[in-house]
This record gives sequence, C-alpha cells and structure tokens, in this order.
Amino acid sequence: MNKEELVWDAINMLKALIRIPSISKEETEAADTLQAIIEETGIIANRSGNNIWCVSPMFDLHKPTILLNSHIDTVKPVNGWRKDPFTPAEINGKLYGLGSNDAGASVVSLFQVFRELCRKEQAYNLVYLASCEEEVSGKNGIESVLPDLPPVALGIVGEPTEMQPAIAEKGLMVLDVTAYGKSGHAAREEGDNAIYKALRDVEWFRDFQFEKTSPFLGSVKMSVTQINAGTQHNVIPDRCAFVVDIRSNELYTNEEIFDIVNRHINCEAKARSFRLSSSRIDENHPFIRRAVALGRVPFGSPTLSDQALMRFPSVKIGPGRSSRSHTADEYIMLREIEEAVGLYLRLLDGLKL
Repeated sequence: MNKEELVWDAINMLKALIRIPSISKEETEAADTLQAIIEETGIIANRSGNNIWCVSPMFDLHKPTILLNSHIDTVKPVNGWRKDPFTPAEINGKLYGLGSNDAGASVVSLFQVFRELCRKEQAYNLVYLASCEEEVSGKNGIESVLPDLPPVALGIVGEPTEMQPAIAEKGLMVLDVTAYGKSGHAAREEGDNAIYKALRDVEWFRDFQFEKTSPFLGSVKMSVTQINAGTQHNVIPDRCAFVVDIRSNELYTNEEIFDIVNRHINCEAKARSFRLSSSRIDENHPFIRRAVALGRVPFGSPTLSDQALMRFPSVKIGPGRSSRSHTADEYIMLREIEEAVGLYLRLLDGLKL
C-alpha cells in the first residue's frame, strides 16, 4: 500500500471508532469493532478483555521486540460540546469527535504503520497493542496484557505530542493524609483541633523542595487538591483528611518520595499506589537519535500515560496536541494523521536497536 492508502484507511478507521462510545471500563463495543477491522485485513488479532494486540508474522525470538501502543478508551464528554461527540464530522481539514485527538489518531496511525512494516523483514519484531482503561490507569488495561507479550526492548506510546518525542514523563502518586485530634465544644477550651494539625503539614507540602531536579521534567511537584473536616460549626473536629497529588520525576521512585514525606509530616499518610512511575529513555537511544536527525525535538511530558506502567525503555510520540485532550469539540487535523503515518514509517523502517 502507498502512503495515501494507509492514511485513507487510518481516517476511515478513526471515524468508525468515534461512532462508538468507549468511556474507560466501557470499551467492549469499541474493542469488538477494532478487532473486526483488524481481522478484515487478514491480520490475526489476539484479545484479553478489551485489549487487542497483533504480533508481526515473521516473529523471531532472536530479535528485539518493539511495542506500538495506544489506547481506545476516552474520558466522558465534557460540558460545552456543540457537536455530537460520537458523530465524526470532517470540517475544514479537521475531524471532530470524542477521542479523535486522545488517542484515536495514534491508535489508527500506529496500526497502519504496523501493517506496512510487517510487509518486509526488519531487524526487530513488532507488536501492536490497542489497550483499554488508560484514562483511569485501570488494572485491566495494559498492565494485565504485558505479561502475555514477548519481552519488549522499546515501547512507542501513541499520545498527542505533535509528533515530538517525549523522552521523559512524570509519574503520579496520590496520598490520602489524615490528622487526628479530639472533639469538643467550640465554645469552651476543650478538644484538639485536627484542622490546625493538618494545616502544618499542608504548608509543608506547599513549601518543600526536593533536592534533585530533572533537566527534562523539572522538580517533583506536590499539590494539596482536596480537604475535608468537621461535622458542624460548634464542634471541634477530631479528624481532618486531605489529598495530595504528587508528580514525580525520574530521579526519585514513588517509594523514595513516600519515605521522604513520612520523615517530615506528623499526619498519617497512605499511598493509593506506587505503580505509576516516572520514565526516561536515554537521549542516545537509536530511536531518539533517528528522531533528532529528522528534526524532532525531545522534551519532558508532565502528563501521565500508560508509559508509567512500562518497565522497559519507552518514548511517547503521536499526532495531535495535548491541549485538545479532554476538551469540548475535540478534533484531530487530517494532515496530522498523514504526518504521523509518514514519520512513524521513517522512524521505524530499517531501525536497528
């Protein structure tokens, strides 16, 4: 197939996916449709839950494996849509629809690239994976499938980056923090106010600076985002709970950050998970060197993706702009799909790891 045919097929494939609601954890119909489209091309599609993957027909255990991955799930439509989010609308070079930018354009572009690259022998194996539950970091998504795949030497994660390579990505850890006091009547000098105890630690989260700063991701960022205390105006609260959103850089593990937090605060802190790690790939990796040679500019991404669950070298690169994600009247430029197909092929065809 020539490039024009690949792009045409990618656009039609994206339109078919837009028509099917695929909110996180409700992706069954979208996965059914994607599996049918893939199998119509003659490629064998494997499935686990709502995750679909394909393995290059010339698979060789002696070669390294490259994983092409993006996600089929979307967030719920936000307020403000002036178009039907589930009706693909092609207007002035833009394709509107929920998930068109995040990350449907990557899903379909990477599949067309997989089809084309499998037509001739490469120095690597290819696995294409369209995963689910990315938007909620669900455990039935990519994390559940990776053990079933061959060992991966490089992951390419399709997310809207304007086809610039994100060689580092911030991780995420959410803390539930609780201060305990003693209730009493607000009119008398009694009780131990849990809010006042919490305030000291809230200020610490606001002001503390981690020592190590990443050249691509900057410093670790901690934000208190929710707080709850009290039952009524005349009762001293005996409990104050707040939530901390922590965006880690690649210089600290989430476990290390958690230990530092616990050494400095007086409240009780519990991590919801340590699994969403920061990532970084070497700037001298062959894929990154080829991207730079093609005029691409490596950068650090503050937004989370399934890259956080990959324990192997990975890079985030895909069509579209991150600023369009999770917005009303989401769209992808048709020329961005064309650029993505062409650039992915130039980056991958003949690559040696």
